[in-house]
Amino acid sequence: MTSIGSMRYAKGHGTGNDFIILPDVEDRLDLHADLVRRLCDRHTGLGADGVLRVVRTGPPGHGEPGIAAWFMDYRNADGSIAEMCGNGIRVFARYLIDSGLAAGPQIAIATRAGIRLVWQVDRDTFSVDMGPARAEGTSSALIGGRWCAGLAVSVGNPHLACVVDEPPAGFDLSVPPEVDASIFPAGANVEVLALTGGDEVEMRVHERGSGETLSCGTGAVAAAVAAAVATGRWPGDGTGTWRVRVPGGLLQVAPSPTASLLTGPAVLVAEGEINADWLTEQLAAAPTSA
Repeated sequence: MTSIGSMRYAKGHGTGNDFIILPDVEDRLDLHADLVRRLCDRHTGLGADGVLRVVRTGPPGHGEPGIAAWFMDYRNADGSIAEMCGNGIRVFARYLIDSGLAAGPQIAIATRAGIRLVWQVDRDTFSVDMGPARAEGTSSALIGGRWCAGLAVSVGNPHLACVVDEPPAGFDLSVPPEVDASIFPAGANVEVLALTGGDEVEMRVHERGSGETLSCGTGAVAAAVAAAVATGRWPGDGTGTWRVRVPGGLLQVAPSPTASLLTGPAVLVAEGEINADWLTEQLAAAPTSA
């Protein structure tokens, strides 16, 4: 474990899905799960749905040098490691550009789900090539005591998107939905969505490792796939766009089996420095196995 004494941070969000951004360009920080949990605590920490650690690529597993200069090390609020985050990667790209670490408007970013291209549409709007979305059969989840049928969708991470015929607001997502472990051995993000007319859906989500959030980028892609399947438009020609309304705002998704496109806002709220004494205490509390 390396003690760094103090650390700069930034806070940002994409449609209300909020993140702590930790610039760790030289990959010096041992970001153990307890530290992530304490940072994300909304009462005793900075508060967030997850942490985005900014690392220059190079070390094994951090991407392909020369193709993606930056690796997005994303952690859920409970400290668990996640493959990909659609809202987070837009915020990550906004941070790189605003801080002068990348020129833009197009940036290649390495993630655990592979390299993703992100580009700036305007000052606050970013699009990301989310890679292929795959419909992987049907399953069901127990959501707040109610069984819901859904479509298993992979967007680099696992989802179960449940199309319902009532407003999603009526479902209890305060506790983790129960999913079929034989299909989702590592758990899944669960979306509840309703078709609201035209090419628009309304969605709520419970993210594994973070709980119910105001938005989920990969979940919006999964919801768009489920909507397209439900309306007989999957896989289509890859040109259809869905408006996905989440509690935190509006996302646009063009789902595709080859390259799904997600567009939405990326907002930076604040920058500062974590108190050195507090950070030293958290680093010292790292598990011996970390």
